[in-house]
Amino acid sequence: MSAQPDFRKTWKRQLFVIWMAQFIAANGFSFGLPFVPFYLQHDLNVSAGDLPFYVALFGAAAPMMMMVFAPIWGAVADRFGRRKMLLRSYLGGLFALGLMGVATSPVFLIFLRLVQGMFCGTVSAAQTLVSTQTPEEHNGFALGSLHSAMFSGHMTGSFFGGIFAEYFGYRNAFFVTAFLMSLSFFLVWKGVTEYFEPQKSSVSRFFKNMVPRGRVLHAVLPILLLMSFVMFCRQFDNSFVPLLVKDVLGSVTGASGWTGALSAVCGFAGVISGFALGFLSDRFKPGKIAVCSSICAGVSMLIITLCQTLPGIFVFRFLMVFAGSGLDPALQIWLTRRTSQGNRGLIFGYAASMRSFGMFLSPLAAGFVVSTYGVRGLYVAGPLCLFALAGLLYRVASKEK
Repeated sequence: MSAQPDFRKTWKRQLFVIWMAQFIAANGFSFGLPFVPFYLQHDLNVSAGDLPFYVALFGAAAPMMMMVFAPIWGAVADRFGRRKMLLRSYLGGLFALGLMGVATSPVFLIFLRLVQGMFCGTVSAAQTLVSTQTPEEHNGFALGSLHSAMFSGHMTGSFFGGIFAEYFGYRNAFFVTAFLMSLSFFLVWKGVTEYFEPQKSSVSRFFKNMVPRGRVLHAVLPILLLMSFVMFCRQFDNSFVPLLVKDVLGSVTGASGWTGALSAVCGFAGVISGFALGFLSDRFKPGKIAVCSSICAGVSMLIITLCQTLPGIFVFRFLMVFAGSGLDPALQIWLTRRTSQGNRGLIFGYAASMRSFGMFLSPLAAGFVVSTYGVRGLYVAGPLCLFALAGLLYRVASKEK
C-alpha cells in the first residue's frame, strides 16, 4: 500500500470518479425498476386486483435484505477496505437486476429483488469510501454531491428508461441496467485508489466489534432511528407513483413515458437539493436543515392530494422531492461528525440497515393505504408522517450542543 497522501490534494479527483460511477449506477437502477408495476401486469400477467400486493412486496424485499446485511458489509469494509465493498455492490446489482429481465413469474422477480438487497448497497458503500478519503471540513459538500449523483442518475435513467420500455419492452430495460452497472464497476476498479490500513483482529473479535457500545452507541443511536423514519417517509409513495400517473391519465397507455418524465423532473430536484443542502450543512447545523426540509416536504405532498392534472403533480412532487432530499444528507453529515474513521464503515452499515428498515416498512404500509383508500390516500398519510418526523428532528436537534 502506498503512503497516505494529503487528502486536500486528492479528494476532488476521487470524488469525481466515484460521483460518475454512482451517476451511471443510478441510471441503471432507474432504467427498469420504476416500471416494475407495468412489468408485472404486462409481462408477468399479474391481475389488477393483485397488483398492489406484489408491488408492495417487491418494494419491501430489497430493503429487508439490506437491513440484515448492511452492518455485515460495513464491518467487512472496515477490515478489508471500502473500495472492495463498492465494487462488490456493483457486481451484485449487475447480476441481480440483469436476471430480472428473464423473470418468468412474480415470485422469481421478488426472489431476485431479495438477492439485490443482499449484495447491492452502492449508496452506503460509496458514502463510506468518500467520507474516509475527504477532509472533514468538506464532508458535507462531498456527501451532498454523492446524493446529487444518485438523483441525477435517477433523473436521466427513468426518463430514457421510460421511453426505452415503451418501444423495446420492459425486459430489455433490465439488460441495459446490467450493462450500466458493469460500467460503474470498471470505472471504480480502474479509477479509484483507496488509502487504507487493514484492521488485524481475530474472527471472534471481528464479530464482537460489530455491535457498537457505550459512548459510540449513545452518540449515534438517535440519528440511526431518525434515519429509519426518514426513509419511511421519503419512500412512502415511490412504488406507487406509476399508479398515480395512471390514475390521472385514466389509462395505462403512455403511463411509462409520463412516469419516466416525472421521475426525471424529480431527479433534477434532487440534484439541486444535494449540492445546495450539502453546502449549507457544512455551515449550519444539519438538524435544523432537516427540520425545515421535513415540513416543506409534508406541505408539498399534501397539496398533491388536490392535483387532478399532470402539470400540478409535476410541480408539487418536484417541490416535495427537493425538500425531502435534504433529509438524508443532513443526517448522514450529522452522523459523520459523531463517528471516527476507524469505525465509520460499521456505523454507516448500521445507517444503511436502519434506512432499509424504513424502506422495508414503507411500501407495506403504503400498500395497505392504497388497498384501503386508493392511491390518493398516500398523499394524506404521507404528510402526517413527515410532520411527525419534523417534531422528532426538532427534539433531537434541540439537544445538540
